[in-house]
Amino acid sequence: MNLDELADRLDGAADRIGEVTVRRMRHVGTVGVARIKANASGRPGPNVITGRYRASWRAETRGIPYGAQCTLGTGEPQGRRLEFGFVGPDSLGRVYNQPPFPHVQPALGLIETTLHQQMRAVVREILA
Repeated sequence: MNLDELADRLDGAADRIGEVTVRRMRHVGTVGVARIKANASGRPGPNVITGRYRASWRAETRGIPYGAQCTLGTGEPQGRRLEFGFVGPDSLGRVYNQPPFPHVQPALGLIETTLHQQMRAVVREILA
């Protein structure tokens, strides 16, 4: 491969990197949310009472110039308390000594591994 062919190949890769990265990041988000939900399905994570909290987890993937970002989260107010625990009075004066029930932190290893795999796949796909 000469330099002109390499330049053409890299130009083609630059044109495709955004769309490929967004697609791969969606996969990372899907895997991450699935693992968090699984971890939020009983001890050592939080127990399931209604299923509403577990079902509230979402992945939001957005394209950015030449890449993508993915945010995992929940809009439910108990998320931080369940993950980190809570000791002390709440806004209504009730006193708690709630231990943590981690469900996000244990998922981070799998999310990181999946992210690395998907980013390697992006490079392979756009340079193929």
